[in-house]
Amino acid sequence: MTRDGLLEFMRSQKYAVESSVSPSGVPQAAVVGIAVTDRFEIVFDTLASARKTENLRRHPRIAFVIGGTLDGDERTVQYEGVADEPSGAERERLVAVYLDRFPDGRARQQWPGLIYVRARPAWIRYSDYGADPPVIVEFGDGDLRTG
Repeated sequence: MTRDGLLEFMRSQKYAVESSVSPSGVPQAAVVGIAVTDRFEIVFDTLASARKTENLRRHPRIAFVIGGTLDGDERTVQYEGVADEPSGAERERLVAVYLDRFPDGRARQQWPGLIYVRARPAWIRYSDYGADPPVIVEFGDGDLRTG
């Protein structure tokens, strides 16, 4: 699995399971619609009042599981990183990526309290258990940067 192949697979998936940690240390998960940038940033929209927002504002470590939901497709990505709420030009760049993936997100922009969250990767593991032998490749921060 190459960097470009990883990016292609991640972009082929529209949804992911996002995980964060509650203020009391309890793991919490939610399905979110994702867009993926060339930098492997994951962008999603949510409400400022959502549990995940409170969790990430207190403790910005975030994890995702992407893929593995289609019968016969045993490819997954485990993703760990740090989340933030971008502003200014960075927010505009990321919102454009998100809206390109989810054009219906324009209608949600009218929702009170809608925010955009960006995750930056620290570690990604790609697994393909449909291959024999299975393919498992880990990518660290340096592996994910563009030349």
